Amino acid sequence: MLTRTVRWRSLQSPSLEHCSIAETATGITATSVIIGEREGSAYGAFYEARLDSQWLCRSLAIERTDGAGLRLASDGNGRWTRDGTPVPELDGCIDIDLSVSPFTNSLPIRRTVFTAGQPIAFRMAWIPFETLQPQLDEQIYTWLGGNTYRYQAADGSFDAELTVDGDGLVLSYPPLFERIGELVDALPLSSNDYKSRL
Repeated sequence: MLTRTVRWRSLQSPSLEHCSIAETATGITATSVIIGEREGSAYGAFYEARLDSQWLCRSLAIERTDGAGLRLASDGNGRWTRDGTPVPELDGCIDIDLSVSPFTNSLPIRRTVFTAGQPIAFRMAWIPFETLQPQLDEQIYTWLGGNTYRYQAADGSFDAELTVDGDGLVLSYPPLFERIGELVDALPLSSNDYKSRL
């Protein structure tokens, strides 16, 4: 089972994400805290994404430190609700794309069988953290071989190559993100163990 705790930083603005990913027999939960600055405004946010065993997002909760929040749920077949109310503008979206996190790039990469050099189009529920207003976004992923993928906005406005590790988690995603570290999960120390390390 996958259990990882990783950190990414933004290459465009001061930003740091601490993300814990835990897999069980029924699915994956990613829990993350992000602090940073975007377009001149500082922010802090928490999100929790719950995925099924196929890495399909089934629910997402975001809370910003200013009190704003978002709760989405999916049936796994492209139908979404926000706080229980249908969101028809997201119909057909299978994945989520969080504007301030590279974690969500892993979802289509983990789930899809790619052939090298052949682009595959995806419909994403893209979520900007400035507004927390989800919107449909069409994106294209192409496996370039090895651990490298090309990401393209379908409208041609953005193009980048990203590399991932063996679990499909982003290592490098210029000009947006890079991995800066990984923490080894461990059981809590007893008081005696802690003293022995001082």
